[in-house]
Amino acid sequence: MQLAETFRSSISALRANMVRTFLTMLGVIIGVFAVLSLVSLVRGVQNYVTDQFSSLGSNLILVAPGRFGFENDPALAFSNNKLSIEDVENIQRDASTYIIGATPNLRLSKTVEYKTKKFLASLVGTNSDFLEITDLEVAYGRPFTKEEELVKSKVMVLGPQVKEELFGNRDPIGEKVKIGDASFEIIGVFTEKGFQSDERVVLPYTTMQSVFNIDNFSGITVKAKDQDSIEKAMTEVEIALLKDLKKDEFSVLSQKDILKSIQSVLGILSMGLGGVAAISLIVGGIGIMNIMLVSVTERIREIGLRKALGATSLNIGIQFLLESVMISVLGGIIGIILGFLAALAAQTFVRAEVPLWAILLAFLFSVFTGVVFGTYPALQASKKDPIEALRYE
Repeated sequence: MQLAETFRSSISALRANMVRTFLTMLGVIIGVFAVLSLVSLVRGVQNYVTDQFSSLGSNLILVAPGRFGFENDPALAFSNNKLSIEDVENIQRDASTYIIGATPNLRLSKTVEYKTKKFLASLVGTNSDFLEITDLEVAYGRPFTKEEELVKSKVMVLGPQVKEELFGNRDPIGEKVKIGDASFEIIGVFTEKGFQSDERVVLPYTTMQSVFNIDNFSGITVKAKDQDSIEKAMTEVEIALLKDLKKDEFSVLSQKDILKSIQSVLGILSMGLGGVAAISLIVGGIGIMNIMLVSVTERIREIGLRKALGATSLNIGIQFLLESVMISVLGGIIGIILGFLAALAAQTFVRAEVPLWAILLAFLFSVFTGVVFGTYPALQASKKDPIEALRYE
């Protein structure tokens, strides 16, 4: 029996039981779909994190309370937080050769109210140098001044999404909004940046400390003069902070350091999720083997007739192995298509994408599944004695 004829016979056998064939390949479809959709989702989260850091601006150095690292308890770091305005002033003075400036960061989530409308915004307290240090831009209105910072003025600049939710198409400049019992005047609106940047509200850190009774900063943002100055600037910032703080009371990090740590964790998560999803491929393979063994039993007379007409054991084995591989490969292709569609749907929320290595891995694994779990049924079919097979009822 020629290979082409064997191939045609395999297709005919699969088409004769379309429902069973589809149900058999369903395990492979689900497995491949799960692998690709989870990998694309994790890749989307990685892209989201990268975009978030890029939106903050370039050449940034971040000072965090406590020792940075996923092995450390962040709650403990913030409970022992000792970052203060004196540390910002020390950085501005002692590291001025390599930096443009430094700004404190206070962060809270609060509901901003305007008449009957409410919006849960991210409040950011900083100083009047924040526009120079971050890549934020005021679309219209103005930022707050040094004088307003010193006198703790209740003024704020809204992110475009906050403005849209509270005011729609109206100009909010000069309007008053409430946060708790305090009333704030809107003096500006930021340009659209995307992501969570548009949900923030920026006001003087002194005002936030006064209104919300906060003493210590969530962190300090420092901008180096250029990319070549980052390492030297980080060293100078650390020396400046050591004047009032112990080494274990703060961490000096570049954006690259933070991204590397986060991407490492997400990479491990991606591998773990992919491994869990791959288990369904193994389950699908067991389903293929089970159905092919049933098929061997059902087609014993067909096997005996083929052997009586001259088909060899190798021909019979190849036919059953081909059927197993075709079920697995077709299931893998359908799973890959569904994975792509899932990634496209996820792009509404994050910049999800399906990497080429994941597609190749999923496809090769589906082929591997068909070969491995189809070999035993194929061997069983090839060993059938033609005389005994023809007598089988």
